[in-house]
Amino acid sequence: MKPERKFWQSALFWNVAPILAALLFTTLLMLAVGAPPLRAFVEILQGAFESPQKWADVAMAWTPLALIGAGMSLTFAAGLWNIGAEGQMILGAICATWVARNVTLPQPVLLGLIVLAGLAGGALWGLLTGSLKVYARVHEIFAGLGLNFIATALIIWLIFNPWKPERGATMSGTVPFPEAAWVPRLGNTRLAPLSVVLALIAVLAAYFLLKGTRFGLELRAMGKNLRAAFLQGIPTQRHTLVAFAICGALAGLAGALQATAVYHRLIPRISGGLGYTGMLVVILANYRPELIPAVAIFFAAIGVGSPRLELNLQLDASLGGVIEGTVVLFVLLGAGLRKRLGGARPPSTSEGS
Repeated sequence: MKPERKFWQSALFWNVAPILAALLFTTLLMLAVGAPPLRAFVEILQGAFESPQKWADVAMAWTPLALIGAGMSLTFAAGLWNIGAEGQMILGAICATWVARNVTLPQPVLLGLIVLAGLAGGALWGLLTGSLKVYARVHEIFAGLGLNFIATALIIWLIFNPWKPERGATMSGTVPFPEAAWVPRLGNTRLAPLSVVLALIAVLAAYFLLKGTRFGLELRAMGKNLRAAFLQGIPTQRHTLVAFAICGALAGLAGALQATAVYHRLIPRISGGLGYTGMLVVILANYRPELIPAVAIFFAAIGVGSPRLELNLQLDASLGGVIEGTVVLFVLLGAGLRKRLGGARPPSTSEGS
């Protein structure tokens, strides 16, 4: 008979305890600065869900996180750190902007071209990261960060030079796109149903690829042991390039939707740090695509609700980012502690996928 496991060895304990620890840490932090913790948490929730407009804002904040998270679940499965999602978002937005500014077609066709342009721009930037790793032996972290800087410089140059408004370039971005290039919204809210549907399709596709295809199985094998996978005949270089291309394509689509569904123009901060936040979403979801939608809602709600802290409690809205980062940190610490104490072995990036 197997010995009975104690509660602290159970999966439930190790899933819940880090989140409770993070909330406790954040509570103590707010007490230290003289802020009421309970009211702060209530303000965040009310700021995110107090009206249909806020629900719509949460859905639109959820969309890019879900898209980026779905793509990163593939690269993480292969043991690859795609830090370059920021740049891939920017390239997708740039390509979508070119289509919106230069192509005149009926709205359904034009939106289809914008989606394809976003996918293509992000995929090409992702392929560049993968190619630097495969052919030049540049670690994907350094390649991704370098390409992020290049993409940022490129978007600023475009906005302040060839695409600048007639009245002069500003940080507000380009002139608004033609209305045919705007993703339709629901009523008087900011919700663009097409964006949400595309994000859901991306999550389902990532789940199917990882769980139901040979390609996903081989990606997970690469994540466990790259050399062993290569010796078993898996085309590791090709799979690396494909994983980066898919991840980049979904990040590029996120950028395209930010430009056409949220801002209706190209702005310098079109990525808004979402590439890095998307990575936190994947980590907190334990690298599992099926958990990404729920975790992305958590991050989106904090992002939308945090400004209420500044309005009603005179607390900086960046406290929301502190909560997000603290939860991820404690989850990672909990996974390491769980392994050290001999509890149930936490899944690796490949196993969790």
